[in-house]
Amino acid sequence: MTEPTGHILQMSGITKIFPGVVALDNANLAVREGHIHGLVGENGAGKSTIIKVLAGVYGRDAGEVVIDGAAMAAMTPAHVHAAGIRFIHQELHLVPHFTVAESVFMGQELQGWFGIKSRAMAEAAETFLKETLNAEIRGTTLIRDLGVAQRKLVQIARALIDNKARIVVFDEPTAPLASREIDQLFEAIARLKARGISMVYVSHYLGEITSICDQVTVFRNGRDVGVIEAIGPQDTGRMINMMVGRDISDLYPAKAHAPAAALLRVEALGDHKHFDNIDLEIRRGEIVGVAGLIGSGREELVDTIYGLRQPAAGRMLIDGKPVRLASPAAAVKQGIVLVPRDRRQDGLVLGMTVADNVNLASLEDVSRAYLINRPAAAKRADALAAKLDIRPRNVDTVARLLSGGNQQKVVLARWLATGSRLFILDEPTVGVDIGAKVEIYRLIERLAGDGAAVIVSSSDPNELIGLCDRIVVMLRGSIVANVDTATTSLDALIALTTGGELHEGAVA
Repeated sequence: MTEPTGHILQMSGITKIFPGVVALDNANLAVREGHIHGLVGENGAGKSTIIKVLAGVYGRDAGEVVIDGAAMAAMTPAHVHAAGIRFIHQELHLVPHFTVAESVFMGQELQGWFGIKSRAMAEAAETFLKETLNAEIRGTTLIRDLGVAQRKLVQIARALIDNKARIVVFDEPTAPLASREIDQLFEAIARLKARGISMVYVSHYLGEITSICDQVTVFRNGRDVGVIEAIGPQDTGRMINMMVGRDISDLYPAKAHAPAAALLRVEALGDHKHFDNIDLEIRRGEIVGVAGLIGSGREELVDTIYGLRQPAAGRMLIDGKPVRLASPAAAVKQGIVLVPRDRRQDGLVLGMTVADNVNLASLEDVSRAYLINRPAAAKRADALAAKLDIRPRNVDTVARLLSGGNQQKVVLARWLATGSRLFILDEPTVGVDIGAKVEIYRLIERLAGDGAAVIVSSSDPNELIGLCDRIVVMLRGSIVANVDTATTSLDALIALTTGGELHEGAVA
């Protein structure tokens, strides 16, 4: 096969503005024919937005899209599909009780004189999976009986079965896969490339980008900031520098706390699905970060420590004594509390006042004879609102009306009212503005300074480096590193969480 030349896709000067947010600012993406082109960037960099513009989900406010030399004036999903662009999303979106053949041909079934030709579809699906993806999967098998990797291959076959695909976009395709299943997917991608199909590969896992991509475009703050040709493992550091591109040192408070004795120990903890063999120690007066991408097991580990999930193996100890946290209520009794990643859905009763939300977990402290002492409840809520600078200061304000940062402070105030000793903060600053972030960081530092143990689970490496004493890094269900933030660079942390290799400057 001769080396492909020219660009099959060119997106030039793409701008997309949402109310109050410039999601894409004159962004560009160009993909060569027959190549695998990587697309990387931090959360919010604009990767998902430009893919949705390409898919016709979002209309562009400015810019041009050219596919195989033809400018696309209309960009509806139907037009995009007709142009031969296919999308393999992170979510599988397959019907469990459908067969493989029904899933592959859904919406384009083979019809005969007497209806759908089920046997012909099953045979065609099996042949396509074998010849195109080297997968032996029976067409009559139900989706629910397949493993995750096999379902991903069925998803790919569904996108390609009409043999009209010119460009395939893979959006975080390995997130639901175990390590042993990823090689099977990469083999399928290599076979597609050998057939001359062009691909866009979007991933947070930089190790995957350097392994299978020919070039990579890096996005930052809604713009493309560079293209790396002939990408390889030696380019991980360069990629990370292009992704970050900013000074973050002024956001975070000085660390004025001193870690003491261990409060929590986790030994060989696992659920045999999302994470296994986790050893972890959290000390009083210490802020420990947990880093990891989607699918790393980070969220599931945090939920297990709080009692939302039950482990299948291992144990937890509080002050050296084994404990079994069968529920969040049991965790709270042990002084372990969670500020959840979705504060609006899981952290607040939005229709209740600030005072009622603050007192919700410790009503017995402001009650008499099973009746709430309203003046006492208001007094305590007002004191905590002043301590955390919750605005507006009126504790009769309904929680729904507060900004995201102040809603997060209300959740923190609730647990401060209980005298908790281990705070688990899951994505503590997601969706809040920079000013609120600074305030929340100061509150977290104050918690540690007062002797509490703090776990910060975050997808923001800047936040973890700036705020924490040390960081445990999870990758595909295991802890792969436990690093001191005083001697770890941002580049090194991103390399660890993404499975990339940093050939120099791994430690600051």
